[in-house]
Amino acid sequence: MTPMAYLGARDICRIHAERLRWSLDTLRPLRPLTAEKLTTLRPMDLAVCDQFITRFSKLQDTMGTKLFPAVLELTRESGDLSAFIDKLNRLEKIGAIGSAQQWLTLREMRNQFAHDYPEDPEIQASLLNRAFNLAEEMMRILEEVNRFAERYL
Repeated sequence: MTPMAYLGARDICRIHAERLRWSLDTLRPLRPLTAEKLTTLRPMDLAVCDQFITRFSKLQDTMGTKLFPAVLELTRESGDLSAFIDKLNRLEKIGAIGSAQQWLTLREMRNQFAHDYPEDPEIQASLLNRAFNLAEEMMRILEEVNRFAERYL
């Protein structure tokens, strides 16, 4: 990959992060969500929740599949890293991310969103509240990775 691959992945992540930030800010007055609040949300607030879930998932996925490999390539640290955990560990070792384990937590949250619980607003509210905090962490990691990568451009 070239610096262009990193720059392209960075720009896609930036768009997802901006829209994720907007949804977080828009939902802030409703936080923390409860099962009762969730079942009485206006259609627009439900749409913003959907936007939050979509952008959280897209940002997490794009960082893992495009940005992280591009950073490893940019730093010439990609080597023979076929397993994703090996890539995460290398990113942690070179200082691009603070914790491989934290990233796995973010990926698990994204996977939780794949399971819909329409019959259980208690579970939905709990997942969203946890994800609100994790979204802040993911955007902090994005900033950290980009600051790191800028040194190699």
